[in-house]
Amino acid sequence: MDNLYALIMAAGKGTRMVSNRAKALHSLCGIPMLRMICRSAAALEPQAIFVIIGYDAEQVRASLEGCPAHFIVQKKQLGTGHAVITARDELEKHCGGDLLVLFGDTPLVKVETLRKLVEHHRCSGAATTLLTVHAPDPFGYGRILRDGNNHIQAIVEEKDATSEQKLITEINPGFYCFQISPLLESLERLSNNNAQKEYYITDLVEIQRREGRIVNAILHDDYEELRGINSREQLADLSLSLAKEKNRKLMADGVTLIDPNRTYVHLDVAVEKDVTIYPMVTLEGNTCIGEGCVIRSGTRILNSVIGPNVEILDSCLISDCRIDEGSTIGPSAHLRDHTIVGKNCRVGNFVEIVRSTLGDETCAMHLAYLGDAQIGSRVNVSAGVVTCNYDGFRKNATIIEDDAFVGTNSQLIAPIRIGRGAFVAAGSTISKNVPPGALGIGRAKQEIKKGWAERRRKNSKSDD
Repeated sequence: MDNLYALIMAAGKGTRMVSNRAKALHSLCGIPMLRMICRSAAALEPQAIFVIIGYDAEQVRASLEGCPAHFIVQKKQLGTGHAVITARDELEKHCGGDLLVLFGDTPLVKVETLRKLVEHHRCSGAATTLLTVHAPDPFGYGRILRDGNNHIQAIVEEKDATSEQKLITEINPGFYCFQISPLLESLERLSNNNAQKEYYITDLVEIQRREGRIVNAILHDDYEELRGINSREQLADLSLSLAKEKNRKLMADGVTLIDPNRTYVHLDVAVEKDVTIYPMVTLEGNTCIGEGCVIRSGTRILNSVIGPNVEILDSCLISDCRIDEGSTIGPSAHLRDHTIVGKNCRVGNFVEIVRSTLGDETCAMHLAYLGDAQIGSRVNVSAGVVTCNYDGFRKNATIIEDDAFVGTNSQLIAPIRIGRGAFVAAGSTISKNVPPGALGIGRAKQEIKKGWAERRRKNSKSDD
C-alpha cells in the first residue's frame, strides 16, 4: 500500500513467559510469533517494515531472516511509547504517510483485518485509528474509555485503572494506524507519569483528543484473532488451536489422519492428497510430503522433501533430507544433514545416514552407518557396515559405485572408492580402493586348532 509503513514492537522480554528468550521468539505451531505478525504486515506491501528490538536482539533478528524488515534497537525498554520515540528518526523521513503499529505477541491477526483498519483510517481522515474488541476476561488489557456520545476518549492501562474502569470489557489489543506527522507532534507530549513509570503508546489517544484531533476506533468481533500471548498457558492454548485448524484443513484436502488429536503438523508443512499419517507423527518446518505416502507412528520429519508413494515406518527421525519416489525408510532409521535417497530405495532398521547420497534401488537394510558417502544405484549395503569417515581432523568421502555389494560387518576406511560391480567380503576392513568388478577382502586369516575345546574343558576341571 502506498505511503504505508509498519512498526512492530518486539523489544521486550515478556517476564510472564519465565524464559531467557525474548517473548516474540516463542513459536506457535512451528513459527515464531514475530515471524507470523511480520508476514501479515508484509502481505499489505507497505513501503517498509520497522521492527523494534532490544532484549535478545540478535536472536530476534535471526528469527526474521528472509523477511523484509528494518531493525531499530531500543537500548532501554521504557515502554511502548518510548519504542515509537526510538523510531522517530526513521518516521521523520516519511511524514506524509501512515504508520501501522503492531505487537510481536499478537500473531493471529488476519491480513484482511489489518487492511480494513488501514482503509477505514484513511477514509475517515482520523489522526489515529485503533482496533478494539470485547474480551471475556479483560484482565491485563488497557480499557477503552468513551464519552456520552460513544466517542473514544482515552485508554487506561490495567495497573492505572480504577475499580470501576476495570469492569469495562472493551479492550485495546494493540493495533493502531497513525498519520505520521501528527503522531510525531504528539510524541513530544508523552510522559511517564504512571504506576509503571513508562511511556505508553496508549496515552497518545488522550493527548490527540485534547489537541482536537480525530481519534477513531473500529470494534472488531473476534477476540481470539486479536488475542495477545503473555504466558506459556496462552501459548499452548493458541498453538493447539492452530494445530487443530491445520489438521482439519489437511483432512479436507484429502489427507488421512488416523488420530488428528495426536498428529502434529506445523503451519508451513505441505502434505499432498492420499497421504496416510498415523498417530504420534510430527511434521515440522518446511517439510513437503508427496502424494500417496504413508508415515507410521513415532516418526519426526523436519525440513525435508518426501517424494510420492514413500513409506516411512515407525520411529524414524528425518531432518533436512530428500527422499525420492517409492522408497521405504525404517523402522528406527535416522537420516540427516542433506542426505538424498533415490527412487525405490530401502533404508531399514537402525540405519543412520549423514550427508550422503543413495542412488536408485539401493538397499541398506540393517544396523549401518553411512556418513559422507556417495553411493550409486542398485548397491547392497549389508548389516553392520560402517563408513569410517572421520580421521580425527576432517570428514572424508566414501564412494561406492553402481551395482556394488558390501558384505556384513565391513568397515570402509575413508577416503575410499568401491568400484562398479565390486564385492567387499563380509567382515572386511577395507582401507584401499577396490577396482570395478573385483573382490576386496580385508580380514585376518582364520586358524583351526583341533582338540583345543576338549583340552580347555579338562584343564578347567583340574583347576577345580
